[in-house]
Amino acid sequence: MFKRISSAFSSLYSSFSSTINSIFLSGKLDEQNLKKIEKILLESDTGINTTQKIIKNLKLSLQTDPQTALSQTLGDLLSQAIFTHENPIIIFVGINGGGKTTSAAKLAHLFKQQHQKVLMAAADTFRAAAVDQLKLWAERLQIPVVTGLTNQDPSSVVYQACTEFKKGNYDKLIIDTAGRLQTKTHLMKELEKIHRTISKQLPETAVTTLLIIDSMLGQNSLEQAKLFNESTKIDGIILTKTDGTGKGGISFSIIDTLKIPIAYVTFGEHLEDIAPFNTKDFVFKILNNH
Repeated sequence: MFKRISSAFSSLYSSFSSTINSIFLSGKLDEQNLKKIEKILLESDTGINTTQKIIKNLKLSLQTDPQTALSQTLGDLLSQAIFTHENPIIIFVGINGGGKTTSAAKLAHLFKQQHQKVLMAAADTFRAAAVDQLKLWAERLQIPVVTGLTNQDPSSVVYQACTEFKKGNYDKLIIDTAGRLQTKTHLMKELEKIHRTISKQLPETAVTTLLIIDSMLGQNSLEQAKLFNESTKIDGIILTKTDGTGKGGISFSIIDTLKIPIAYVTFGEHLEDIAPFNTKDFVFKILNNH
């Protein structure tokens, strides 16, 4: 697992690391090196405001060892929002094409590896392909999945899933929802209805909402996160496709701007290609990516 994560971060931050390592070798954090750091942060889609904040904090550490100063600054920024744990019910939200359904399957697999009893629900009833995809993943994982008819009210599928969750004494219920961000008002009402259904059926059971963010979309991902966060409370983010882009600085921007923690990262096509996001490991890897 560690080798797969390391390989993903090698792709994600190869250019970042090479520039940073040259600064570390110089042994100083002067204005010239600060400009280099600023440039590579912006190229990695860290965003103007977050990049300026990082540079401002680094300027207070000009007499400090560059590696120590940058490690501390980035670590402190990511520590503004730490994902602690997911609740028994997990709702997946995000735009279509971001890897939402696949991420739901990967997380289900991770829970199953932890010997937890998992149930899935295909509440993206407006896309037959999404339901079929989740059913295929469920068959591979040998995990039961609750489905409905095309265009069926998503909350009715969630109602069935909650009933099965209680009856089957499951540990986790993973709910895949529609990703129609362009119809924000409808999306908000739909998610509110799903939450009401869960509250009525499982009033004692806590819910975690995870937003799926495609790391390849860069700053567009931040705008998505803002809009979804306005529609429903987001508890954590799954950053997908981290093996295929150098734009992973968006993780810093999202945490700094919205104070929403990164919960997991995904980095490949295999079911095993998912890992909890660990701040210390993440910072260490991007600063020591030889």
